Amino acid sequence: MELQEVQLIYEDFQTSNFQPLVKSLQKYALKYTRLRVEWLLSDLETRKEIDEERTFAHNAFISSCDALARNMKAGGEDSNWRVKIGSDRKDIGDFAVLLVAAMGIKAR
Repeated sequence: MELQEVQLIYEDFQTSNFQPLVKSLQKYALKYTRLRVEWLLSDLETRKEIDEERTFAHNAFISSCDALARNMKAGGEDSNWRVKIGSDRKDIGDFAVLLVAAMGIKAR
């Protein structure tokens, strides 16, 4: 998935009737992205310390994606973004990072 596509998804999220779930997804995306980058910049010892929290944050982000998509679908909103992300953990993590980038660009 490319940044431009995630930016469109981000814009669609802003019009969803499920804003508490959208905000939760965004917060988990930010937390996971921060830990992912912190892990990258850390030495081996610190990476080991971060691993469990990073995995927990990743799982929480995936769960929040699933919850939002389920509710959007049940509410008649387009939830095809969840299908596009797929089920590969790496791809879902990349979506989190791109979503945070889209939020950062929007905030300028």
